[in-house]
Amino acid sequence: MDKINVLITNANILTLDEQNTIARSLAISNGRINKIWVEPEPPSTFSVEPDTEVIDLKGKTLIPGFIDTHNHILMYSLNKNKVNCSTPPNESIDDILQRIKGKANSTPKGQWVEGYGYDDTLLKEQRHPTREELDKIAPEHPVCITHISSHFAAVNSKALELAGVDEQIKNSKGGFFGRDKNGRLDGVLHEIPAMEFVQKVIPVPTVDEMVTALGEGSKDYLAQGITTNADAGVGLFLGESELEAHLTAAQQGINPMYSQLMIIHTLLREGEKFGNYTAEQLNEEIMNESNGKACLDSAKMFQDGSIQGLTGALREPYYINSDVVGELFHFQDDFNEEILNLHKRGFRVTIHGNGDRAIGSILEGYAYAQEKYPRDDHRHRIEHVQTATTNDLDKMQQLNVAGSVFINHVYFWGDRHKRIFLGPERSRRISPLGDIVKRDILFALHSDCPVTPISPLFSVWAAVNRLTNEGEILGPEQRIDVITALKSMTIYGAKMNFSEDTVGSIEIGKRADFAVLDKDPTKVNPYEIKDITVEATLINGKIVYEKQGALLG
Repeated sequence: MDKINVLITNANILTLDEQNTIARSLAISNGRINKIWVEPEPPSTFSVEPDTEVIDLKGKTLIPGFIDTHNHILMYSLNKNKVNCSTPPNESIDDILQRIKGKANSTPKGQWVEGYGYDDTLLKEQRHPTREELDKIAPEHPVCITHISSHFAAVNSKALELAGVDEQIKNSKGGFFGRDKNGRLDGVLHEIPAMEFVQKVIPVPTVDEMVTALGEGSKDYLAQGITTNADAGVGLFLGESELEAHLTAAQQGINPMYSQLMIIHTLLREGEKFGNYTAEQLNEEIMNESNGKACLDSAKMFQDGSIQGLTGALREPYYINSDVVGELFHFQDDFNEEILNLHKRGFRVTIHGNGDRAIGSILEGYAYAQEKYPRDDHRHRIEHVQTATTNDLDKMQQLNVAGSVFINHVYFWGDRHKRIFLGPERSRRISPLGDIVKRDILFALHSDCPVTPISPLFSVWAAVNRLTNEGEILGPEQRIDVITALKSMTIYGAKMNFSEDTVGSIEIGKRADFAVLDKDPTKVNPYEIKDITVEATLINGKIVYEKQGALLG
């Protein structure tokens, strides 16, 4: 028998296996689950070595480590060194301007001042900061503040000058430059094609700086019980250096989590570094350069923007702005061919789709690829799935397309979707988990951090309750039960990642990746799930996070 390295006793173990077995103790050998018992202690005939680590959980709950299938950990980590422009604490544009001014005053002239997280719909003025306002408080510094959605930015004149953007600039497909009532550039950049002009001239952090940032950011993720994490757009803003940073952080153990890397599709095009790679070749390279701690997740694309920014592509107009429907990022024929190319090279494709017109376009692309080059078990995905109609979901079911659902939208934007963006009927169906479950579509939940805070338990709470920030139950028929919600951040996430035989549930032979909770989410009042504390996180049977004194104190 393999040597037992760790013995966990007196636990409330939610295995989340097919039978939803409740166990009480387990043994770990070489990072894998070796034995599981329904009794609090192993049988008396079972012996361990003197150096076996025994962890008595004293009735605490042990669950599989959480799997977040879509967030932006590198962006989140780098944001920690930027000016916080979010609401709260900022209630007005002036609040933001004062923070930017303070940073500019302590920054040498000519150097960039960056901020993150403002939300125009939460500010008193109900608008974006403007170029003119930023010029007044930082005339000698280029300034760039990114929106909470990461789909917009507000910049000053210095930033536009460095980017080579003048009044004659033409809009690119999928993005545009904001202008005031006189037709002059107002400094607001709408969507990534417009933002890229400025992003390209902002000094890029070194790989070492990114690695250090990932180390700090990963601590926050581990404290939420996350053991496997997906960065949903590696290379989106900083190119190949983002991949190098992820691989270095994984290889050196600076980021202890297992990483799924969603590589931005532009790096996979002909003429780019990975333009001739198959998915198998790229995954092998990633695995080798990370000591097996990172792998290829997918090729990541976008087909629209953000509902709250009016750039999500809808079939019917927005509620208040009834002359706006949003825009698709790619022409359909070009889109179909790029999906087919990636599909034939063996890539799983994951595509951002918030608006229902974008979702329909994505499904058309997947159908085209499958018709031209049938592939079994492709597990292509739609990211966010925010306004999918029942017909869209039927098509997802037919094509075996999975969905990574941004459920946190319900709490953070549900009220504004109802009043401003989508209206009462469409808003009640955002993130339609109830309809997804009825169709047995493979799905998982995600945080999209830093768009919303990283917290799997919050996402579970949101899926179970569908409470908005103002306390309304938005679409009660779309709620799901607690076990299903927990599985959507564990075993369903593992299935999304093609790793269901390795992680996602507590079963013999699987990796010993766990989260320890102070309460059982299946027993507490459902409204209290988000308040459960993660006491510890284990990866490969080793404690990588522990709330002070929670296990060994």
